[in-house]
Amino acid sequence: MNERKAVILLSGGLDSATVVALARAEGYACYSMSFDYGQRHRAELRAAERVARQLGVVEHKVVGLDLGGIGGSALTDLAIAVPETPSEGIPVTYVPARNTVFLALALGWAEALGARDIFIGVNAVDYSGYPDCRPAFIEAFERMANLATKAGVEGRGLRILAPLQNLGKAEIIRAGLCHGVDYGLTVSCYQADEDGRACGKCDSCRLRVAGFAAAGVADPTRYV
Repeated sequence: MNERKAVILLSGGLDSATVVALARAEGYACYSMSFDYGQRHRAELRAAERVARQLGVVEHKVVGLDLGGIGGSALTDLAIAVPETPSEGIPVTYVPARNTVFLALALGWAEALGARDIFIGVNAVDYSGYPDCRPAFIEAFERMANLATKAGVEGRGLRILAPLQNLGKAEIIRAGLCHGVDYGLTVSCYQADEDGRACGKCDSCRLRVAGFAAAGVADPTRYV
């Protein structure tokens, strides 16, 4: 009854896998949540399942959504090409309202579980410039969560925790390795093939490659 539970958004990528390991190291019973939201490939969902098993989560839940029906992103619309060179501004791989929707569903599961803490692997240092990865967004969502829930109204405050928020990719990788993450299980590529092999060209791949190089660690990623 006194078990400290946490709901953790687990995409199957490098950052979210690290967050699961960090939460586990802090003594949380980890409940991970992934989303089949109409993304380009299912390789990241299989990666999330592998990571959940490797890191010993209590329960891993996959929720189906149709963000592809909304469109507006290269990650959900095959007619929009994934950029393979750096671009200015918010990239076309941004999925409208994705983290807002994901956190809202994690909030519901946290209430049902009696968990007070929700972890998300957003980062505002080595990232693609998505607006829903910024500290201001996380802070605003936490305020909303405590206004919108029975737990919040009854004084059992909910927290949105983003432990990677101010870390560079190399720092994230080093932290994960210290806590047992097998990054060979993860998939970060926006357009990985069905076997989970990465393109090596998209924004996410470039950040990942640079992170392993800066960390001085061999990159376990499988490339096409």
